[in-house]
Amino acid sequence: MRIWAALLAALTLILSFGVASITGNRALGGVVLVAGGAVCAWMWWRIAGIWRAIACVAGAGVAFAVSHPLGHLITAWGSVLLVSAVTAAVAYALTPPSR
Repeated sequence: MRIWAALLAALTLILSFGVASITGNRALGGVVLVAGGAVCAWMWWRIAGIWRAIACVAGAGVAFAVSHPLGHLITAWGSVLLVSAVTAAVAYALTPPSR
C-alpha cells in the first residue's frame, strides 16, 4: 500500500502541472493538486498515522514550493519530475511496510 501512496503523490504533482500547462488554467491545476493531496493524506494517515501523514503532506508541500524556483534552473518539466521523484522517495521512506 505504501508504494501506491508514494506513486500517487508523484503522479499528483506531475498531473497538476500538466493540467495547468495544457489548459493554461493554474487554478484547475491547483484543483488537481488539492484533490490528489487529499487522497494522499488520507492514505498516509491510514497507513502510517497522523504524524507521518503530516510529515508526508509537508514534504510534498515543500517539494511543490521548491519546484518553482528550481524550474528556472533546469526547466519546468525537469523540476516537476525531479521533485515528484523526491516526494515519492520521501513518502515511501516515511511510511512503514504493510502489516
